[in-house]
Amino acid sequence: MDDKTPSAPDPLETLRQMWGAAGIPLPGMVAPTLDVDDLDKRLKDLRTVENWLQMNLNMLQATIQGLEVQRATLNALKAMGEQAAAGRPADGETPPNPFAQMWPWNMAAPAPAGPDDGPSAPASPGKKR
Repeated sequence: MDDKTPSAPDPLETLRQMWGAAGIPLPGMVAPTLDVDDLDKRLKDLRTVENWLQMNLNMLQATIQGLEVQRATLNALKAMGEQAAAGRPADGETPPNPFAQMWPWNMAAPAPAGPDDGPSAPASPGKKR
């Protein structure tokens, strides 16, 4: 070969000159570093960012869950209000017990008398049936 023929320019060097002229340092992905301390620093920084993002994700999920609980509570209160408004007694009537349908009270209440059960009053202690 002739010494006068120009050698092909190094593409990596050309890229470094282009990035350097713009005032932007060459990204590490294009020219990976061989310095272990620099790699440790980058890993530490990226783990810090990862932890910060994870914390924000957890806070976002907690906020979403809180809003879902709030929505469910408001829907339940709205349904209870509509049910109470629909069952409102006429003037002069006593309002029904709103807790009568709830489980603990419902279990303790006596069963209503049916048409074949006869009178619901207990027999007097002196009478035998």
